[in-house]
Amino acid sequence: MTIEARLAELGIVLPQAAAPVASYQPVVVANGLAHISGQLPFVAGELVKGRLGEDVSLEQGYDAARACGLMIIAQIRAAGIALDNVARVVKLGAFINSTPDFTDQPKVANGASELMFEVFGDLGRHARSAVGVPVLPLGAAVEVDAIIALAAD
Repeated sequence: MTIEARLAELGIVLPQAAAPVASYQPVVVANGLAHISGQLPFVAGELVKGRLGEDVSLEQGYDAARACGLMIIAQIRAAGIALDNVARVVKLGAFINSTPDFTDQPKVANGASELMFEVFGDLGRHARSAVGVPVLPLGAAVEVDAIIALAAD
């Protein structure tokens, strides 16, 4: 089954890839790896803002991380890379805007991680960082970046 067919089977419609908010490229391919810049969470077209442990629930944080994962996949497609050319999701980096006493960053990051497995199967299993930070761009609750191995053409 193609990845596009898998997305359809899962009922997943990818968002339009977001334009950069500063001076960087959303995707850079080097040495067979696609490096995807940090993606922010847009749910129903709105940026999910706030801090875990303060005004964003664990469930909302999970959903925000999943939205970041969807944007990562959308960025791959927007870069002209066929989703079937994803050979492996190598690593995700999850940054969670959280209070000092919030310690469930890994549970939040699971939103993006579990999406990668749903979409890419075993090729979606990856290494990961899940880090709590005091602030993110535009007040976002979560930001996730990725390194994706690509199949040789």
